[in-house]
Amino acid sequence: MLTAQLPERIGRLDELANNLWWSWHEDARKLFRALDYPLWKISVHNPVKQLYEISQDTLQAAAKDPALLALYDSVMTAFDAAMPNTRLTTEYGNLLRGPVAFFSMEFAIHNSIPMYAGGLGVLAGDICKEASDMGLPLVAVGFMYPQGYFHQHISADGWQEEVYRQLDFDGAPISRVLSSTGKNVITEIQLGDITLAIGVWRMQVGNTKLYLLDTNLEENPVQYRELSARLYVSDHEQRLQQEIVLGIGGVRVLRALNISPSVWHANEGHTAFMMLERVRELVSTGLSFAEATSRVQATTVFTTHTPVLAGHDIFPAQMLEKYFGDYRKSMGINQETFLQLGTQRDDTTQTFNMTVFALRMADQRCGVSRLHGKVTRKMWHGLWPQVPEDEVPITHITNGVHVPSWIAPELAGLFEKYLGKNWLEEHDDGSLRENILAIPGADLWAVHQLLKHKLIGAMRESARNRWVEDNTASNQVLALGVLLNPEVLTIGFVRRFTEYKRPTLSFRDINRLKRIINNQWRPVQIVFAGKSHPADFLSKQLLHQVYTLATDREFRGRIAFVEDYDMHMARYLVQGVDIWLNTPRRSQEACGTSGMKASLNGVLHCSIRDGWWHEGYNGTNGWAIGADADTLGPEKEDEADAEALYRLLEEKIVPLYYARDRNGIPHGWISMVKEAIYSVMPVYSTRRMLKEYIERMYRLAVQAASGMEQR
Repeated sequence: MLTAQLPERIGRLDELANNLWWSWHEDARKLFRALDYPLWKISVHNPVKQLYEISQDTLQAAAKDPALLALYDSVMTAFDAAMPNTRLTTEYGNLLRGPVAFFSMEFAIHNSIPMYAGGLGVLAGDICKEASDMGLPLVAVGFMYPQGYFHQHISADGWQEEVYRQLDFDGAPISRVLSSTGKNVITEIQLGDITLAIGVWRMQVGNTKLYLLDTNLEENPVQYRELSARLYVSDHEQRLQQEIVLGIGGVRVLRALNISPSVWHANEGHTAFMMLERVRELVSTGLSFAEATSRVQATTVFTTHTPVLAGHDIFPAQMLEKYFGDYRKSMGINQETFLQLGTQRDDTTQTFNMTVFALRMADQRCGVSRLHGKVTRKMWHGLWPQVPEDEVPITHITNGVHVPSWIAPELAGLFEKYLGKNWLEEHDDGSLRENILAIPGADLWAVHQLLKHKLIGAMRESARNRWVEDNTASNQVLALGVLLNPEVLTIGFVRRFTEYKRPTLSFRDINRLKRIINNQWRPVQIVFAGKSHPADFLSKQLLHQVYTLATDREFRGRIAFVEDYDMHMARYLVQGVDIWLNTPRRSQEACGTSGMKASLNGVLHCSIRDGWWHEGYNGTNGWAIGADADTLGPEKEDEADAEALYRLLEEKIVPLYYARDRNGIPHGWISMVKEAIYSVMPVYSTRRMLKEYIERMYRLAVQAASGMEQR
């Protein structure tokens, strides 16, 4: 909530601050930096909080500053041109009579709203931004988590501790949606034997509206007010309750707001109950359950992200009956019919699988990479036993990243110089290849070195703050990266800590790793970052192992761990390291978009050929670790992949990085950097991805619905 009085000349700063459009437009960020840089920095790049705390004198001075006013006028002109975006609205408006309703358990838009855990949320946020850029009518539905995901604190003995902090609503770009009578309550659902009130917050993401459901209302029993407080709770029944609120409550919220989607897109199985609620609606109008189901299936798109069976939400039949006994009766079906919607035919466990349910309830289904599509068809072949595995009706649309959000501003400036002023508008055009090749190697190298210095500077500042605030021991300061050298080849292992991602693979032969890292003439340093799920003790042990090794003096300060990794630090990392390392067990990485962000910024990807890298690797845009086969068993696989990684470092990566001309430019390295940029940017962008969804899924859903109406 703005407390200062904005001078009329810059009176729209509050409007701009409360639309996340600024978060992916560099000139808008420059404007807030110029307004009060120290406060911008203290607020962690959050203009709402900045305006909440800014002094009246600063605002009055800004309103008389010619340079700032010129920037303000330029930014507001661009903002007005984009709001509403009419460039493609007519095209998609003709296709869609109503918006696409996009449901997701988490959304990562900006670090000022920490309601995300990882890649699923970042992808959802990128889709919201790209829909705005393209003029695609899209409305998003998720949860307002006032405690969000936890902040990570590493104890003196190297163990992760979870710290939950309440969101400052006054300092966040969100607003409460009120009912027509001025109340917080928008709609209600039945949750077991209680009636639960649901409130809504709205976040404006360019042209895209993101509605966030909230149960922390005085109308609700105390024990249910915290239901929407945290992301990915461990309690199984509470998880089911959250998914009921999101799915059923989300549909009712859209109805209460008079929003009538033409396509419904479920991002992972957590959201699948929105399909069930739409069936119930249609049954209440007089349709049979079968006809209602058919209509819902026709207009539903489902994206699955999980290639491991253990990663899918499964609930016991008894728990489902507790919450859906009366609900299913209102649709005229018995318990057996209801459970069969979420059960494979040969499953006798009496459980309800959310992914199985979503696959049955959506006619358009996909995985998130070519390989993941293949893995998914094999995993769920039992739902279509009458067809060959490769004909199981699950396709793939490979994920992408929102280029304006993740490209380094310094690199974007270089692209504008050599690719043209409209390069960002045309970034999914493959014809930019020759222009990228024409960028002078010295210019590209200079920009990368600048970004690397920024990364290490940010890490040192973070370590300094931790030391000042907590009187941190010297070995912890060492582990946070204060001794890193920007002249040294830097590898980043940055991702959620979990066993299948094998964060400790590079330590398998620790003496060999020390020889690689401590080479006198060609040293290497490794930066680790990531969180372990609070209930995953095995992954916490892996994190502890990495953090402990970061304090080992024999590594000479060249192993570092970035604490409390978030979107803010993610940009420094994907833009500033030299190598992006990824070592998942084969067929367990659905996609892995962080590597796309790195490649986009000229950071070379070194990965097992899993997820997107299985299709993205072309032999010259990075490195593939080991063979494609996954038949060795975990122990042998680890041994073979560690050996392959060491050999890559010793024989290819390190020599290439340090092979310089007399001006210190590694031309062989720069050639691979250019290959990485032009092979990844056009293909692995959210723009290409969203265009595929429109042409291959949304269009089919609209046509199917139209055909049903004409019958």
